[in-house]
Amino acid sequence: MFPELKPAPLPVSPLLLDVEGMKCGGCVRAVEQRLLAQPGVRQASVNLLTRTAWVGLDPEAAALEASQRLIEALAGMGYSAQTRSAEEADLPRSLAQRLQHRSWWQRWRAFVVAVVLLVLSAAGHLQLPLLTDIRVHAVVATLALAFPGRAILVQGWRSALAGAPGMDTLVGLGMGSAYLASLVALLWPSVGWQCFFNEPVTLLGFVLLGRFLEERARFRTGRALEELAQLQPDQALLLLGEGAEARVEPVQVGALRPGDRVRLLPGDRVPVDSQVLEGRSLLDVSSLTGEPLPLEAQPGQELSAGSLNLEGALVLEVLRPGRESAVARIMALVENAQARKAPIQGLTDRVAGRFSVAVMLLALGTLLFWWLLGAQLWPQVLQTAPALHQHGGHQSLGLGAETPFVLGLQLSIAVLVVACPCALGLATPTAITVGTGRAAQRGVLFRGGDVIEAAASLRCVLFDKTGTLTIGRPSVIGLCPVNPGESERLVQLAASLEAQTRHPLAHALLQRAQELELPLLEVTEARTWPGDGLSGVLEEEGLCRVGRLGWIEQEGARIPEAQQSWWAEQEQAGATVIAVAAGSNLVGLVAVNDQPRPDALEALAALRSMGCSLGLLSGDRPTPVQRLAQQLGLPLQEVFSELLPQRKLERIEQARSHGLVAMVGDGINDAPALAAADVGIAVGTGTQIAMDTADVVVLGDRLSAIPLALRLARSTMAKVRQNLIWAFGYNLLVLPIAAGALLPGFGVVLSPPLAALLMALSSITVVVNALLLGRDG
Repeated sequence: MFPELKPAPLPVSPLLLDVEGMKCGGCVRAVEQRLLAQPGVRQASVNLLTRTAWVGLDPEAAALEASQRLIEALAGMGYSAQTRSAEEADLPRSLAQRLQHRSWWQRWRAFVVAVVLLVLSAAGHLQLPLLTDIRVHAVVATLALAFPGRAILVQGWRSALAGAPGMDTLVGLGMGSAYLASLVALLWPSVGWQCFFNEPVTLLGFVLLGRFLEERARFRTGRALEELAQLQPDQALLLLGEGAEARVEPVQVGALRPGDRVRLLPGDRVPVDSQVLEGRSLLDVSSLTGEPLPLEAQPGQELSAGSLNLEGALVLEVLRPGRESAVARIMALVENAQARKAPIQGLTDRVAGRFSVAVMLLALGTLLFWWLLGAQLWPQVLQTAPALHQHGGHQSLGLGAETPFVLGLQLSIAVLVVACPCALGLATPTAITVGTGRAAQRGVLFRGGDVIEAAASLRCVLFDKTGTLTIGRPSVIGLCPVNPGESERLVQLAASLEAQTRHPLAHALLQRAQELELPLLEVTEARTWPGDGLSGVLEEEGLCRVGRLGWIEQEGARIPEAQQSWWAEQEQAGATVIAVAAGSNLVGLVAVNDQPRPDALEALAALRSMGCSLGLLSGDRPTPVQRLAQQLGLPLQEVFSELLPQRKLERIEQARSHGLVAMVGDGINDAPALAAADVGIAVGTGTQIAMDTADVVVLGDRLSAIPLALRLARSTMAKVRQNLIWAFGYNLLVLPIAAGALLPGFGVVLSPPLAALLMALSSITVVVNALLLGRDG
C-alpha cells in the first residue's frame, strides 16, 4: 500500500468577482454562504480586504450564466458584484488601480462629508442663537441620515432581512435608535425624554471618517501589486517593414500580438514575453525573480515581460500578448492567493458571522437591565440634566440621563456602535495580503493563505537533487590531456564530435568550447555507438572517437598510467569521465559533473538555523548523491538515492511523523512528491509549469529564497496572531464598558461618539499593524 497523498481538490473552473459593500467579517460569512448556496458552486472564498470573491465552479457549469446568477444573488443582499475578466484588460487590476478609475469626488466624498458632519456636531455644543433651537438640530440630523447615512441604513436593513446582520446593521441601529428617541422626545415632550439629535450626526461623521482612513490604509496593502503592474509599460515600439525601410511606431502594449516585432532601447522594460531576434544586451530581472545578477540576452533568448534593458538595443519577436505575460500570470496568482483563506481565518469568520447577532442581544439586554433593574440598584447613576436642557431640549447622549429608560437606551446604543466586527474580519486578510505581496516582490509566490499558514509551521524540508540542489546542467569540471598544452585541442575535438548528438553531456562540451572561443571542426562519417560513444572523421585529425574509457581502450588506444589514476579519482568524486582519441592515440580525458547551486550551502545553513531538519531524496546513483550530501553538510542518514517515485512518497510520509513536511523540486518530474508533501516548493522552473504543480513557486534559480519564504510566512502568521489578539481583546474590553460595567462604581460611561471613534481606530489598527510587515520583512 502506498502512503496517501494530500487530498486532491476536485477540478473546478475558477471565477473571480469584485464585491462592493462588505464592511465586516459578518458580511464575508454571509456572502460566502450565499455563493455556496447557488447551484454549480463548489468552493467560495471571500477576502474582506481586497473586496474579492474567489469562486470554484463546476466545470460543466456555463461560466457566463453562473456568474450572472451569482451577481444577482449578491445583489439581493445589497452587495454589488462584477466579474473580473482577463479579456477586459491586458493586466489584472490591483485594488489601488481599481480605485483610480473612480472620480476624485467619489474617492474623497466620504472624507468631506465626515468633516462637515463633525463640524456641525461640534457647533451644536456652542451657545449660538441659531443653534440653541432644537428644531435646527432635528433638521440637520434628518438630512444627515437621509443622504450620507442612507446607504448605511439601507444596507444594514437588507443584511438584517437576509439573516446576516453586519457592521452596517449595528451602526444603523445605533443611529436610528438615537434619532427616533430624539424625535419622540421632540414631538411628545410629555414622555420626559431628552433629545440628542446631535449624536446621530456625530456617530455618522466618525463612522465615515473611520472608513475613509481605513480605506486609505487598506489601499496601501496593494502596493506590491502596483509595483508589479508598473513592470509592464503602457507603450512599445512596433517595428514595421524590413531592412533600411523599416520604421518604428509607438503602440499600446495591449495591441501587440504574437509574431509582431518590437524594438527595445536601453532603459526600456520588455513590454511582453518575447524572443530576441537581433542584438545583445544585459537585462535586470531582479524585479521579477529577485536575482541580483543581470541576464545576458542574445539571439534566441526568451525574455519575460518586465525585464529592464541595461545596455544595447534589441529587436524582439512577441511570443504572448500582454494578458498572458509572465507579469500578468504572477499578478493573477498573487490576487488568487490573497483570495484563498488561511484555515485560521475560517474560525474568525464564523465568530464574526455570529458576532453582530450577539452584540444586538447584548444591546437589548443592556437596555432592559438598566431600564428595569440597574437604575433601582444604583440610583446614583441617574444624573440631573443641566438646567439649560429642559425636557424636549438638546442633550449630549450618555452624559445626563434622567430616566432609567433613557439611560438604558444610551448605553445600548453605545454597545451597538463600539462593537467592531470589522477588526475581526480584517485581522487575517490584511496580514495575508501584505505577506503575499512582499513575497511576490522578492520572487516568491504563495498559492494562498492556507499555504502561508502551513509554511510557517514547517519542521522538515526535503530536497530533490538534480535541478534543485544542483544546477541541473552538466558542466566540464576538469581536463587531463596526455600532452601538456593540448587542453584546447582536447576540448575542440570532443565538442566537434558531440555537436552531432543531443546527448546531455554534449551541452557541457559545447559550452566549454564556446567559452574558449574554439571553432568547431567539420565532421564527416559521423556514427553513434549506443552505450559507448561517437566516432567521426575530422579535418586534419582523421578518425576520432569520444566516449567511454573502456570503449576507447578496446579500439586500440593505450591509456597512460597518469590518465588511469586521474580517471579513478574523478569517478570516485562522482563525475562522469569522457575519453577522446585521435586514431589509436589517446588525446586526453574530460570530467563532467552537475555542480551544486552557488547558494545551496548558505540556504541549507539558514534553514537549519530556523530549526528545520533537512533531507535529500534522489533517483540518482549513490556515489554522486552521497558526494553532494558531503559537500553540503547533509546527514547521510537523511540522504536517500535510487528512489522510485513511490519510494519518495514513503519517505515523505515517514518524515511527516515529526511535523509538517516541505518537498523542494523542479516542479516538473517531482510532481507526485510535491503533491504528497504538506507544502510543495518549485525552484528554477518555468513559471507556468511551477504554478500548476507547487504550493510555493520560487522564481529564478535562488535556493536562498526558500528560507526567505519561510521567514516571511512566519512573520505573516505572527501578524495574524497579533491582529486577532487585538481584535478579540478590544471587543472583550470595550463591550462591558459600553454596557455600563464601570458606571456604578466609577461613574465611567462610554458615550456613543467616543465609541464610534474607538470602533474606527480598532479597524485602522489591524491594517496598520499588517503594513508594518513590509518594514519587518
